Amino acid sequence: RVQRAAEGDAWSRGGAMLPLSLLRTATGNPMLVELKNGETFNGTLDSCDNWMNIKLKEVICTSRDGDRFWRLPEVVIRGNNIKYLRIPEEVIDMVPEEDLSMAGKGKGGKGGKGDG
Repeated sequence: RVQRAAEGDAWSRGGAMLPLSLLRTATGNPMLVELKNGETFNGTLDSCDNWMNIKLKEVICTSRDGDRFWRLPEVVIRGNNIKYLRIPEEVIDMVPEEDLSMAGKGKGGKGGKGDG
């Protein structure tokens, strides 16, 4: 979930931002990831894929209750385990606006074979 309320951002201008565009723009930047089980991971985003699986480097993991910490060289997190991501404001400002009219085109769209 991406939340933004500041004036002049992509949301208030009527533009749109797709989550994968945001993640790809955030590559190389610090972020916080909270999992559905309550654990948090602070690290630098190294890569992501189309299923929001992400790889973080130089990670500090915090236990669900916040009393244990681990330093890890890298972590791969499966996208369906992510509750939310916290990304720096300046990264959000760098995301290119998307043309959502093109978002539904491609695989599985209308047209192609069998539309005779």
